[in-house]
Amino acid sequence: MADEMKWVEWARELQFLSQSALAYCKDAYDIERFRRIREISAEMVSQLTDTPIDKVKGLFASEEGYQTPKLDTRAAVIRDGRILLVHEKDGRWALPGGWVDYDLTIRTNVAKEVLEEAGMTVRPLRVIALIEHNRHNTPPSIHNICSAFVLCEYVSGQFIPNLETVGCGFFAPDEIPSPLAGNKTNAAQIEMCFRAAADPNWQVVFD
Repeated sequence: MADEMKWVEWARELQFLSQSALAYCKDAYDIERFRRIREISAEMVSQLTDTPIDKVKGLFASEEGYQTPKLDTRAAVIRDGRILLVHEKDGRWALPGGWVDYDLTIRTNVAKEVLEEAGMTVRPLRVIALIEHNRHNTPPSIHNICSAFVLCEYVSGQFIPNLETVGCGFFAPDEIPSPLAGNKTNAAQIEMCFRAAADPNWQVVFD
C-alpha cells in the first residue's frame, strides 16, 4: 500500500509539472510532449487505483493555468457545548462544508454550505485552521486540498431536506456518531474545533 501511494504521489507531481509547463510554454512540440506527460500521469493513477481512465483524465486535464490547491470550507457550529454534524446520504457524518465557489469568500461560502446542508443560518466568527487534506485526511486525494475550518455561531433555522444530506444534529464531545466521512472530517478535527471554541486566544492551526 505504501509503495502504491508513493507511485500516486509521483503521478500527481508529474501532472502538476506538466500542467504548469502547459500554462507557459509556446513551442508546439513542447506542448505536445507535456500533454503526453499529463496523459501518462493519468494512466498511472488509473492503473494504481482501479479508477476508470476517463474519470482520471477528467480530473487531471480539466483545468488550465498554473495549478494551485483547491479550497474547501468546514463549519464548526457549536451550540450549548454541542457541535453540528450533517448526515450524508452514504450514512457517514461530517462537518458541513464543501468547495469554495469561484465568486465567494471563505466567510460567505461556509455560511452557504451550512444553509444548504443543514437549513441553518450561521454567523462565521473566526478561522480555526487551514489544513492540507493529504496530511490529515483519508483516503488521499488526487488534488492538493486546503480545508478552512471556521468557528460559526448558530443564528436560526432547522434541517430542510436537500440533495446532499438526510439529516443533522448537535453532538457533545462524547456523543460523536460514526462512521465519520474521513475524507472530510475526522475525530481529531472535531476535537480541535471544540478546543478552539473554548479558547478565546486560539491560534490558527495551519500547514
